[in-house]
Amino acid sequence: MTMNQNRREFLKKAGLGALAGLGAAAGLFPAFALEPTDTSNFTKKPTPGKVRWGMLVDTRKCLGNCTECVVRCHHDHNVPDLSGTKNEVKWIWKSGYEEALPTASQQFQTDEVKHRKVLTLCNHCEEPPCTRACPTEATFKRWDGIVSMDYHRCIGCRFCMAACPYGSRSFNWVDPRPHVAELSNTYPTRMRGVVEKCNFCSERLVKGELPACVDSCPQKALIFGDLNDPNSEIRRMIAANETMQRKPELGTLPSVFYII
Repeated sequence: MTMNQNRREFLKKAGLGALAGLGAAAGLFPAFALEPTDTSNFTKKPTPGKVRWGMLVDTRKCLGNCTECVVRCHHDHNVPDLSGTKNEVKWIWKSGYEEALPTASQQFQTDEVKHRKVLTLCNHCEEPPCTRACPTEATFKRWDGIVSMDYHRCIGCRFCMAACPYGSRSFNWVDPRPHVAELSNTYPTRMRGVVEKCNFCSERLVKGELPACVDSCPQKALIFGDLNDPNSEIRRMIAANETMQRKPELGTLPSVFYII
């Protein structure tokens, strides 16, 4: 499949998301049309015909000192700059190899890989423990596999943070707005007392645009697409390369894959 064909297929599927959003707004069906979670079967196969957005990170191309994707994501989503403090809020960030992939084999691994910085974010798990821990359904899984948040429902209990085994959620201990250097009009700001995290740029997907981190990566180290489509670029790359997931033994089935 050519790049143009891949883009047309992506736009078509993203357009379905826009129609779904309009349908929810019109009251045609619930806004939070959740797919049922079968907690008794952590090995279920993807359902043909349904979209499941995922990301592939090629750490060989992701240069250690480059943070353009982080800067772009945090700017577009009005993430407050509280770095270096206990109140830090992160949507996407770089971790050390052993921190990002603590259960991966370290035997005979090269020093270059061991010292590699690995891009980390919400894994948008197929079996997300955070959604089961949330008492108000402020965090939920959408029809397209994205684990999303309704900030108005969040009561700040932080049960989802305790349930997430990847440390992918942040809590606003202080009012974040004064700590946003340049406000963006592409995404709403949050308030003190709510949890937030990466949303796979769902606000861009409905417009047929790739996530901001993917769009801004100068090394093209990030691939985004439909994991349920065997002909998508991300599926072809996963098939052609040995990939890893973060803590796969937990059975959460992350939608973020890594080439090491």
